[in-house]
Amino acid sequence: MAHSEILLIKAVDGLGAEGDLVKVRAGYARNFLLPQGKAMPLTQANRKRVEALKKARVTRESKELEGATVLSKQIEKAGIAIAVKTGEGGKLFGAVTANDIHEKLAAAGITVEKRRIHLGQPVKTLGKHAVNIRLHADVTVELTFDVVSENPIVPAAE
Repeated sequence: MAHSEILLIKAVDGLGAEGDLVKVRAGYARNFLLPQGKAMPLTQANRKRVEALKKARVTRESKELEGATVLSKQIEKAGIAIAVKTGEGGKLFGAVTANDIHEKLAAAGITVEKRRIHLGQPVKTLGKHAVNIRLHADVTVELTFDVVSENPIVPAAE
């Protein structure tokens, strides 16, 4: 198969960051990376741009890391409670998902992308639970939240 060496201008998930020289299939480069403006063909003139792109990458990554650490401190301080409807014996109707956690964080003034919230399985019980939020490759924070009933719990009839 034909391969092309290209210079990435923007970060591409699973491929590399800006300033990286990568070898990809010719069709991927020709049909996706080049038209989207995420890469440029590797020529002698473009090789000189590598250093400028690498400097921009270092400053961007340091800003992202700094922003992630500040955001992690905000998340650690945030105590959220999610009120859910319950039936007999405190049994939940439905489940608490990452979308619910995202909405509560947004209501608290904390902006986090939904895909960064890693909830293993939907929460189906009342009480305290924890979820990992990966803000950066080096910064992961654990958020503890309470799932409470919004109506009084009626004991289950036997």
